[in-house]
Amino acid sequence: MARRDAKAGCDSACGLPAARKDARVHAPLMRALADEARLDIVARLAAAGGPVCVCDLIPGLGLAQPTVSHHLRTLRDAGVVTSERRGSWVYYSLDFSVVGRLADLISALAPPSAATRATESAATEPPTRAAS
Repeated sequence: MARRDAKAGCDSACGLPAARKDARVHAPLMRALADEARLDIVARLAAAGGPVCVCDLIPGLGLAQPTVSHHLRTLRDAGVVTSERRGSWVYYSLDFSVVGRLADLISALAPPSAATRATESAATEPPTRAAS
């Protein structure tokens, strides 16, 4: 079996340089979301629909205040949340542009034919009924 020359062919044909660039852009976001506690915080902020005081996020997470603050800083550094100081408290909000960034990432990872197939299968599948 013939060996492929590593310098020829696939990198340019497969679009890997663009994929590497996309990976560098999206990696901080994915690292920030790759934690169960941070996903829980994001879900709580999304459900709140507005600014939430850090003091209101701590109950129910089962984490100490410094740990929650660390997770919030990680999310803020990745652009997932925004913060606003009000007196001695900090209020956090979900930056909803993160949804668009995630959609961009999924689009960059999926081959164009996969998106077409997903759209076609969604259009041809009958709607599912909820169980009674």
